Amino acid sequence: MATLYTHQSANTQKTWLLMTVFFAVVVAVAWFLSQYYGNPTILVFGVVFSIVMNITSYWFSDKIALSLSHAVPADPARHLDLIRIVENLSITAGLPAPRVYVIPDNAPNAFATGRDPEHSAVAVTEGLLSLLNKTELEGVIAHELSHIGNRDILLSTVAVVLVGLLSILADITLRSSFHGSRNSDSKGNPLMILGIVAVIISPIIATLLQLAISRKREFLADASGALLTRYPEGLASALEKIVGHGVPLTHASHATAHLFISDPFASYASSKSGGFLNTIFSTHPKTEDRVKALRG
Repeated sequence: MATLYTHQSANTQKTWLLMTVFFAVVVAVAWFLSQYYGNPTILVFGVVFSIVMNITSYWFSDKIALSLSHAVPADPARHLDLIRIVENLSITAGLPAPRVYVIPDNAPNAFATGRDPEHSAVAVTEGLLSLLNKTELEGVIAHELSHIGNRDILLSTVAVVLVGLLSILADITLRSSFHGSRNSDSKGNPLMILGIVAVIISPIIATLLQLAISRKREFLADASGALLTRYPEGLASALEKIVGHGVPLTHASHATAHLFISDPFASYASSKSGGFLNTIFSTHPKTEDRVKALRG
């Protein structure tokens, strides 16, 4: 019989499989370019650069995300209840208490960031604090702490960097194909032509993989948060209120959209409409699916 624990295990396995495919695509593209241009250095550069960029971006991910969102440290006097909720749930989860930030924005939302549990942070908007009651706020905080405990920040950062690297490689390939700098043996080779097409469309495929990873992590964090509070209804009700508010975040960016508990650019109407394309290009699963899973 399926339980929250089995769903957690399955989602974790699927996510690591997606990440393996992700890195394999980067290596394959770098290898093809090294053959296409007759320069094996390109393969070495592609692998090394992806690793270096992952490490660098991961190390500073918290500062970047908080700065882009205009988050400020929570005031112990004004936000005492929020700080206590974070501290109490951190103890329950067996995690170090993360730093607490508040985003001066009326749209309800929240996210977690940091390179590991010891260097993590949770940020919530002013709109979230005014909209939710205590049990709903606890559900949201438990969800964000689950992201920290599940090491989702590392996976999200790796995905973003690999998408960027593939986009750079595709751009280089597209530009150089018009300037004739390729290996002379590759001219007119149908396989090489197909390879060029594959390299150019690889960022689109990689982006879809990134979004799939993000959606899997949201389901997993919902399950973990429900286990942490032992009250799934709190998070389910919070998600309905957040989406029902229907106001996009002022300080949101596409670079950090996948970090938030709910799509910062989505409205209530768009979350309930749209077909297959809307689903696969979304950073978050449909709210009604998340609520159904929590209440089921």
